[in-house]
Amino acid sequence: QVQLVESGGGLVQAGGSLRLSCAASENILDINSMAWYRQAPGKQRELVASITSDGSTNYQDSAKGRFTISRDDYKTTLYLQMHALKPEDTAVYYCNVRVRYRTLFIDYWGQGTQVSVSS
Repeated sequence: QVQLVESGGGLVQAGGSLRLSCAASENILDINSMAWYRQAPGKQRELVASITSDGSTNYQDSAKGRFTISRDDYKTTLYLQMHALKPEDTAVYYCNVRVRYRTLFIDYWGQGTQVSVSS
């Protein structure tokens, strides 16, 4: 069973930066995409940024220009560099890896890391 472990969260002042990491417990085959989601209290989980197997990236509008998603060459570690953080970025951030299995997609999730931005 693949395990994803996030790290790098914490408390930061508005305008500050954080870098989140997500390490997979093993090499994952047939990755369709990797992504960061977040969930704020009382809100639904939302996509922040994603990167496909060919390296194409996609960002939520609020993250564009401030966040950068990347991964290592072996696709075992996913990163989210966050700059110019705002209080509304406060949430638990989750790592996601989507794997293609025949005609199905299987999602793996990390346990989440808390990001808190003070004003």
